[in-house]
Amino acid sequence: MPQFFLNKRLIILLVSIIILVALIGFSLRERENVTWPEQFLKDMTGWVQNTVSGPTQYIAGFFENVQDLQNTYTENKELKSRLDELAFLEAEVQMLQKDNDELREVIDKEGSLSAFDPVHAAVVGRNPDRWHELLTINKGSRDGVEPNMAVITSNGLIGKVKSSQTFTSTVQLLSSMDPTNRISAAVQVSGDKKNEKVFGLIEGYDEKRKLLLLTKIPYDAKIEKDQAVVTSGLGGVFPEGLPIGKVVEVTPAEYGLTQTAYIEPGADLYDIQHVMVAKISSMSPEIQKELQRSNEEEDN
Repeated sequence: MPQFFLNKRLIILLVSIIILVALIGFSLRERENVTWPEQFLKDMTGWVQNTVSGPTQYIAGFFENVQDLQNTYTENKELKSRLDELAFLEAEVQMLQKDNDELREVIDKEGSLSAFDPVHAAVVGRNPDRWHELLTINKGSRDGVEPNMAVITSNGLIGKVKSSQTFTSTVQLLSSMDPTNRISAAVQVSGDKKNEKVFGLIEGYDEKRKLLLLTKIPYDAKIEKDQAVVTSGLGGVFPEGLPIGKVVEVTPAEYGLTQTAYIEPGADLYDIQHVMVAKISSMSPEIQKELQRSNEEEDN
């Protein structure tokens, strides 16, 4: 009896395999029409796939969009940082270009000045409350800088050394309202004589018009607009011929005994980065005494 059941199971297995192979072969053959069980199975499978694929694609798309937003935010943040860095680099390039141009102009100016030894310096400090009066440079007495020496840029005179420390110096600008801030100057006028000059004193500054005042001009001197104004060298401390500016207007002074000329400075007294101190290379004993006397008067 057991042998019979064993053989019966084997026979059923073999028949099942044969039927399965026959069904596989039947389904794989090329046919124009399919049976209704196959059609039903395909329809059910397609419906299930459509039902599942819709929400699945929506969820997948949602997470993909979230990921894209995160990537966009990260890229946008990085681009902004790069734009900020680019703006900083552009500003730095402009600043370096400006410094380079100024230094080139200073070097060119140095070659045209033979009456003194230029001491190159950079502006390291400026009080906002006294922006138009004083500034600090990074050269002092150890570099040969002394009070009352002329300070210039590539465009002209900006002032004089007011005080000198070991490593730094304080410069008094032409625009300072200090009554002791006087500089001997000359107007280069056109006349029959070559290099004819009219002398006066730079003392005072018109804050509204941003112009220097050249006083003590003789009443009969013929001063015209756009004539150049330079240092006269008569004071013995400033070299002769340092450019100061040009004449804008001439008016009679009080009582009509002298004239006053309004001078447009050649140098920018507001934006100053690099300067030169006019260190006179050779100074006579008389000039040294005069310089010492002037310094003592200022100290008192």
